[in-house]
Amino acid sequence: MKARVTVMLKAGVLDVQGEAVRFALATLGFGGVEGVRQGKVIELDLAETDAAAAESAVKAMCEKLLANTVIESYRIEIL
Repeated sequence: MKARVTVMLKAGVLDVQGEAVRFALATLGFGGVEGVRQGKVIELDLAETDAAAAESAVKAMCEKLLANTVIESYRIEIL
């Protein structure tokens, strides 16, 4: 079973990388971009065959390692 985790900074947390990308896009002539938020996508190949158990395991992974829950939020997709 596969899982995809999308991790993003929470609203209100300054996204320095996103601002750098926005600035670079403006420099390249893409001035219409008003904001950029940078995140990460993590794809996992799991041995688990039960979707609910897989989601529970991935949630534990996010809480312990994959996301800094103080400043980041995450979304789990079981594929």
